[in-house]
Amino acid sequence: MIEKIESQNLLLAIIIRANYKKEGISFFTPNDFSQQLGYMNRPKGYLIEPHIHNINERKVTLTQEVLYIKSGKIRVDFYDQQKVFVESSLLETGDVILLASGGHGFEMIDDSEIIEIKQGPYDGDRDKIRF
Repeated sequence: MIEKIESQNLLLAIIIRANYKKEGISFFTPNDFSQQLGYMNRPKGYLIEPHIHNINERKVTLTQEVLYIKSGKIRVDFYDQQKVFVESSLLETGDVILLASGGHGFEMIDDSEIIEIKQGPYDGDRDKIRF
């Protein structure tokens, strides 16, 4: 299952639940997002040709994060650009979330392991405003 969290026509997050399954390849993000999120389901023996990615300078103006919940359960609280609470969602083992815009906070409901992927390099306090 795919879930989109939105507020005032702004996409805050995309959640791919652990039970999501579809043949082939699917991308869930618009082409202009600086972080692309996709899913592949390929049969045994399927080949992806060896390839190299070209140097292609891009301008990143907003950090977008992908979290993979390796184990546990967490609550994600979503906020709009004005720091106003929108809603919460529970993420469990195997779920993946792209945090696209707005604000977010987390509470670990169970002991949890999370793998985080985001653009770098990390710029310390210049990268975020805590509220």
